[in-house]
Amino acid sequence: MKTDRIDAHHHLWDLSAVHYPWLMARGVNRFFGDPTPIQRDYLLDEFRRDAAGFGASVHIQVGAEDPLAEARWVQAVADATPDWPLVQVVFADLTSPDLNPQLDAFEALPTVRGVRQIVGRAPGEDAVTGTNALLDDPRFLEGLREAGRRELSFDLQLIPELMDKTARVLAEAPDTPVALCHAGSPHDLTAAGLAAWADKLAALSNLPHLTCKLSGLGMFNHSWTADSIRPIVETCLSQFGPSRTMFGSNFPVDSLSSDYATLVAAYEALIPEIRWGAVFHDTARVFYRLP
Repeated sequence: MKTDRIDAHHHLWDLSAVHYPWLMARGVNRFFGDPTPIQRDYLLDEFRRDAAGFGASVHIQVGAEDPLAEARWVQAVADATPDWPLVQVVFADLTSPDLNPQLDAFEALPTVRGVRQIVGRAPGEDAVTGTNALLDDPRFLEGLREAGRRELSFDLQLIPELMDKTARVLAEAPDTPVALCHAGSPHDLTAAGLAAWADKLAALSNLPHLTCKLSGLGMFNHSWTADSIRPIVETCLSQFGPSRTMFGSNFPVDSLSSDYATLVAAYEALIPEIRWGAVFHDTARVFYRLP
């Protein structure tokens, strides 16, 4: 079996090694559904079985209580499995007064490629967390610029309602490569909602330092089909082009709506085969500097 594909967005967790408060909260439904089935260890061996046909991946931080402990654990996983190229995106508070020491500690880990600080998840949760306010904080912009100076990328998670404002901020940090997680989280899947998302997405896709991830599309619709995600996939490919579009499974979160093989088959059906090399490998390899 060929294993030359890269999964550009997934998570791992060992609940005995790192504490994830959000994951272990009982009886709390999240915007992506009931987390009960994934409230267990999800380790690299299981992920590799799920991701048959893939041979490398990008681990994305996932809300650990101690982000540095999570990053060191991921580094240990990578060190223990040299046959699986694994790099990671860590959490850093770009508004923190001790940002530089944070980044110094992360950069001591050779797998670290970028940082993520979530700007938006879903309207209801955002109203509680207040993360949208990052966009109005000048320290956030300066943190983005500092990441770029260190040759670190930024993984951007937000909702369509924030795209215009976010584009204005990101335009002021042109030297920081940005990966748009989950195609910008189109949560309103009506025809009107998708049209509005596509219109707002242009503000981001017009920035040349942004790359789009086709990931996480099952979070807002557990009954998705290839036809239902077709407009999202086609819009992303049209606006970003295959050289700025990459596949991510968002496993194990998206295992709540699909098995891995079904997910990949849907994307294969929607992406022209001539573009598979870019979307399933080349874009992620270049963006995240995988070997």
